[in-house]
Amino acid sequence: MPSFDVVSEIDMQEVRNAVAQANREISNRFDFKGTDARINQAEATLTVYADDEFKVGQARDILETRLSKRNVDIGCLQRGKVEQIASGKASQVLTARQGVETPLAKQIVKIIKDQKLKVQSSIQGDRVRVSGKKRDDLQSVMAVLKKQSLGLPLQYINFRD
Repeated sequence: MPSFDVVSEIDMQEVRNAVAQANREISNRFDFKGTDARINQAEATLTVYADDEFKVGQARDILETRLSKRNVDIGCLQRGKVEQIASGKASQVLTARQGVETPLAKQIVKIIKDQKLKVQSSIQGDRVRVSGKKRDDLQSVMAVLKKQSLGLPLQYINFRD
């Protein structure tokens, strides 16, 4: 019976590479000369440091550009508030979200059931498995999910015939 999984994953190696490129660009740019602007990464948490809120925004834009050039969907980044830290500096925490959380998974299952197609969907950890008898039904489920704005980029993997 054909099936596929709905997941939300990002390639952390590509994120590390994008952070390294962004730091290199920040260190070379004229408007960041003499400042302590940088981006630190700890697992799925990225922290942008700069002298003020405006420069934090510029550094974040550089990072987002590098991520998009490396085919990492920036919709998976959850932005924190820009906070003032010691000696007038500012920072912002960005969290890379992975996996389909339970409330979102339940919403996906509800969307699929509302289509009245002959498919079954089940939540399996941080992914949603969709199976059915016809490949066309599965492809129409993918099309419906692509049209929805769920706030998290989704990928469709493990398509088995």
